[in-house]
Amino acid sequence: MSDAAKEQKAGLSAFKTLKPYLFRYRFPYILGFCFLLIVDGAQAILPQFTRAAVDLVTEGDFEWRRVLVICLGMLGVMALVALGRFLWRYCIHGSSRRIETELRDDLFSRLLSLSWDFYQKNKIGDLMARSISDLNAVRNALGWGIVTLVDGTIMAAAILVIIIIQDPQTALYCIAPLPLVTVVMLFFGRAMGKRFRRAHETYSAMSDAVQETFAGIRVIKSFVKEWWFIKKFGETNDAYRDANMSLVKLFGFFFPFVSFLAGLTTVILLFVGGRQVVLGNLSAGELVALFSYLQMLIWPLMGAGFMVNMIQRGAAGMARINEVFFALPSIRSAEQPRRGDANAPAVELRNLSFSYPLAGDGGIDAAKNKMVLDGINLCVPKGMTLGILGKTGSGKSTLLKALFRMVDPPAGSVFVQGVDVRDYDLGELRTIFAVSPQDAYLFSDSIKNNIAYGKKGSDGEPDPAGLARAAELSALDRDLENFSLGWETLIGERGLTLSGGQKQRVAIARALLSAPAILVLDDAFSAVDAETEKRILNGILRERKGKTTILVSHRVSTLSRADTIVVLEQGRISECGSPAELLAAGNLFARTAELQRLGEGKRV
Repeated sequence: MSDAAKEQKAGLSAFKTLKPYLFRYRFPYILGFCFLLIVDGAQAILPQFTRAAVDLVTEGDFEWRRVLVICLGMLGVMALVALGRFLWRYCIHGSSRRIETELRDDLFSRLLSLSWDFYQKNKIGDLMARSISDLNAVRNALGWGIVTLVDGTIMAAAILVIIIIQDPQTALYCIAPLPLVTVVMLFFGRAMGKRFRRAHETYSAMSDAVQETFAGIRVIKSFVKEWWFIKKFGETNDAYRDANMSLVKLFGFFFPFVSFLAGLTTVILLFVGGRQVVLGNLSAGELVALFSYLQMLIWPLMGAGFMVNMIQRGAAGMARINEVFFALPSIRSAEQPRRGDANAPAVELRNLSFSYPLAGDGGIDAAKNKMVLDGINLCVPKGMTLGILGKTGSGKSTLLKALFRMVDPPAGSVFVQGVDVRDYDLGELRTIFAVSPQDAYLFSDSIKNNIAYGKKGSDGEPDPAGLARAAELSALDRDLENFSLGWETLIGERGLTLSGGQKQRVAIARALLSAPAILVLDDAFSAVDAETEKRILNGILRERKGKTTILVSHRVSTLSRADTIVVLEQGRISECGSPAELLAAGNLFARTAELQRLGEGKRV
């Protein structure tokens, strides 16, 4: 989280982020409040019709014409109330829904703009909860929360003014218990904020447990660990229940207390007002009207509880959303980006040294702050096929990430097409590359669309010829014949219905379709048999003649097709040369080649 996010306080100040959205929809809100005022004014008039009708009956001067006038007046006012309610709901709730949509769009865009390290610190389930549950809470605060605040304030003020004007002495006796509500509200509001925050956090933990469980369902079932994940979900579910039960206890006290006060005011009215009627200081109709007004006053009192509920819940949700909005991407485009020269060396590393942050900030070695890459110097001319070999943890993946700034290398250490990667626009830099990783991620979509993510035509549809060529080069064409729907076959989430080799070949086809200046195959053949690998490599290198390709592999047979091979050991280049030169040197590359040759002989 950025410093700005850390300083962002939970509470009503969290709503400051919403100022631009509220300003855009100020006119619908103002119009909605105007209709709300009309409704409140009309409702305040209704008890006066009741007063007139009761007085008419009790006076004994009963005329149908006068009763009909009163009834028609009441019908007209009730029709005005119904129309006004529809209009304020449309304006205010409609605006809250539109703001929710814009907020969700902006939140999603913000999440996509953040760097990879943000996702190391924040779990997917938690981010999904912020995008759904927290945003719903914000929308309720902008809708019902504001309505109950404005409507309750106006109604309470109007009713108090009316009953005090009608009979000051009786009114003062009746409203004497109401200041207790203010005291309870102060306690209620302070206690709600922390409890709502806790409820949102436990919901996020439960969402994350569910997402992680379903994402790893294969592993769970293969190790028969369903019981453990059921237990884990049960614990998070119980925590969510407990957090909400703490809220229920507060509401369980508040609403009965308000109901008690409402009943108490009625008792006082019956005692004091009835005495005034007996004394002739108050008519029966006026007593009934006062009773109606006190009943109407219950809504503002009850609405105050709902208002605190929704405002505090919305504030807690908005504070969590603000943590995303205030987070800054650790890797950003240059302020004045430069463009690369296609004829310059494809990649050049100048004394590249890199270490991850300390463990407290998501790094790997808090004690030594270990250098993952140490003094790497390398030049890859345009059109070269570069091979990279190294043991696990030697820095291969970090080296690749530095090329397209998935991690941020020091200034002046990594150049692509003659320009420092820190001087590029990030989008332009990353379009120079296409990466096919070992652990290929596929979307829950058709095979055609998964490949077409690499590149689409100007009309938004993938180029059929390009798709076919990419499938042929990746040796995927022979598998398409066995799929029930061919190109349109759905492959399930994360490629669930495909084998490991098929997933890798779909990823290779996706990378090839983009026709990148630099193709990176990061151990992309680990799940592919040797014969298929040979076919794919031959086709790719023939197709990409004159373009730069980087091969990362543990297989010497794969790297033997490279023009130059570098061997990484503990973050440094220990060997560099052609395959023949490295075999003759007798070092790590040669030893690895011999071990793999002996292993293949034993398997035969």
